[in-house]
Amino acid sequence: MATLLEYKCPCCGGAIEFDSSVQKMKCPYCDTEFDVQTLKSLDEDLNSRDDTEWETQAGGEWSENEQEGLCSYVCKSCGGEIVCDENTIAAECPYCDNPVVMTGRVSGMLKPDYVIPFKLNKEAAKSGLIKHLSGKRLLPKIFKDENHIDRIKGVYVPFWLFDTDVNADMRYNATRTRVWSDSRYNYTETSFFSIRRGGSMRFERVPVDGSSKMADDIMESIEPYDFSEAVDFNTAYLAGYFADKYDVDAQQSISRANERIKNSTETAFRDSVRGYATVLPDGGSVRFSGGQAKYALYPVWILNTTWQDRKYVFAMNGQTGKFTGNLPVDKRAYRRWLFGLGAACSAAVFAVTFLIWLL
Repeated sequence: MATLLEYKCPCCGGAIEFDSSVQKMKCPYCDTEFDVQTLKSLDEDLNSRDDTEWETQAGGEWSENEQEGLCSYVCKSCGGEIVCDENTIAAECPYCDNPVVMTGRVSGMLKPDYVIPFKLNKEAAKSGLIKHLSGKRLLPKIFKDENHIDRIKGVYVPFWLFDTDVNADMRYNATRTRVWSDSRYNYTETSFFSIRRGGSMRFERVPVDGSSKMADDIMESIEPYDFSEAVDFNTAYLAGYFADKYDVDAQQSISRANERIKNSTETAFRDSVRGYATVLPDGGSVRFSGGQAKYALYPVWILNTTWQDRKYVFAMNGQTGKFTGNLPVDKRAYRRWLFGLGAACSAAVFAVTFLIWLL
């Protein structure tokens, strides 16, 4: 029987792959590079320990009384499973608008640790859409008149919240430029610097969407949430709302959490390098330790609207009102805008050329 050998990154614990472009082993999560021979000597150690050891025992078990007050719905179209209280009347999936089928008691789902209750109501979601449509110059004018809101659903979206400590070492190549002149020449002096930054950071409650039905970019666009308003989970908060059943568990979400944390760390370290004309990254490593995860439900209003037989989906943060969603573009207006922009650029070039000719 063949055995799959997997090398673990000693910096972040991710699976290392061979990168043919650099002819080295490279971690796709923290971009750290390793010589193959070096990794061979570390093989025994890499297969016997995991530096990240995320504690993902998020959520808890439902009590018998809590399960009695919950029902589960399955969408025939997208396959999503929605959880709500037994008094919620539902006929359509909040994501794709297709019919849902009641399946009875909740099963196979952890009880959330926390919930941020809805702070804004359905009317606020309607107002948010109107505000989102205003000021969009390339939006078809008739869209505002003909478009109508088909469905507005309040949905508690599952999120895994990650805590971790980070130690990082980063390298940069930077330059400074000095310019002066005398009566005969103009001079430019460029100085080159090799810069290193090292330090530690603490990240708390980094959210990762646990539902594959909600695009990560949409969920991240309506962040942040104010966790100070989170409370211990109670089924009473589900009354009148849906709760999406997670289909991406905490273990599967670690790579996304690592990616978000790594990007934030690199940005913070890069922002500390100041006073240079140019700054370019020159590698480094980001190492995680003491990782833990918790399970929470965050409030989201999902709005579905139709125009010219096409469905548009919008999302609003049910706590802060932050709104996101794609809109149609008036092609004629877009062409007029491009033509006007081109004409303005041509006029500017002509004016500059004319002034130069006068001088």
